[in-house]
Amino acid sequence: MLDPKLLRTDPEAVARVLGRRGFVLDAKAYTTLENRRKEIQTRMEQLRNERNTQSKAIGMAKSKGQDTQPLVTQVADLGGWLKSAEEEFAKVEAELEATQLGLPNLLHDSVPEGRDESANREVRRWGEPKHFDFMPRDHVDLGAVRHLMDFESAAKISGARFVVLKGPLARLHRALIQFMLDIHTREHGYEEVYVPYMVNAETLRGTGQLPKFTEDLFALKGEYGYFLIPTAEVPVTNLARDEILEADTLPRRYVAHTPCFRAEAGAAGKDTRGMIRQHQFEKVELVQMVKPEDSYQALEELTGHAEKILQKLGLLYRVMALCAGDTGFAAAKTYDLEVWLPSQKRYREISSCSNCTDFQARRMLARWRNPETGKPELLHTLNGSGVAVGRALIAIMENCQDKVGRIHIPPALHAYMGGVTVI
Repeated sequence: MLDPKLLRTDPEAVARVLGRRGFVLDAKAYTTLENRRKEIQTRMEQLRNERNTQSKAIGMAKSKGQDTQPLVTQVADLGGWLKSAEEEFAKVEAELEATQLGLPNLLHDSVPEGRDESANREVRRWGEPKHFDFMPRDHVDLGAVRHLMDFESAAKISGARFVVLKGPLARLHRALIQFMLDIHTREHGYEEVYVPYMVNAETLRGTGQLPKFTEDLFALKGEYGYFLIPTAEVPVTNLARDEILEADTLPRRYVAHTPCFRAEAGAAGKDTRGMIRQHQFEKVELVQMVKPEDSYQALEELTGHAEKILQKLGLLYRVMALCAGDTGFAAAKTYDLEVWLPSQKRYREISSCSNCTDFQARRMLARWRNPETGKPELLHTLNGSGVAVGRALIAIMENCQDKVGRIHIPPALHAYMGGVTVI
């Protein structure tokens, strides 16, 4: 959520910055609504003061034996007018809140201009595409060689966009998770956390999924109002909700492995073959909570932590700075890591690393105590995939295949595979 004070004092400036995203904020309409809120608030205060004054007058009139009925009638009328004003105030407040919840974060000045992914800017790349002296197969065909990747059974059990992994391929998937957790905890200083896979609506509002992305969520039926998490970012970041963290405990660095559940409502017809885009997939997620002055340096470090995983696996990739129109709703700046897939002869996203500044913290009331002032201030929150497990599996399968369809396990994973070096 954006700073309400900034929206009140300079909505035109906010509208200009949001315009970089292609988002239209009607500054005049917002100002009109805000002025209406102020008018009603002033009216309510006047009515309350007048009612209190008349109520005291009733007491004085009674003590003097005077007729109090006119005053009682006037107090009742004031109460009715006040109730109407309070109801109108609540409606205006709700409209303002709905507008505020629908506004994306303000972009950092360094974010490239552009309306879509074609304007994203390459920052750097690591490695060069491997030359194959044969036509490389995609992960679907490789998984079918020994029946280790089963989409038909998954479709029978659940439906489209699910998969069943078997034998050594399932073990490789599990090995990747353990490998990533070990690197991030041992080498990068993250604390591992295990979090719920079901969350309430308030938690999703805190990180910006609600109300904006309702259609992409899986809502569970029943009395509890739970949703399946679309990413571990949601429960992990909310660990700071309604908290005031002491300065000497910052930065907080958390890593979590969870399944992720996404309806992919806006991706109909996209990546229908294989594991690229599924309703259920695994991620190892990185989350940081830092002082505001440290967040952009933290973004560079967090991105580097995700890169290190790909480097250790020997997977070539590039880092892309997302343009204004492609940057996510809650992010002020984002780097995407894209891994090379030989079958597609292109780079595909495997991690998205974002600085959300105080956007999520304001929604969650997540704060830290500034020792210089002794007062609570909003945290800055960051998140990134470290990395998406299924896409890492795909990248290993395709980049490490040989002519007969065997998959050679990267050396970094040998210790996690129980002696298996080739699938």
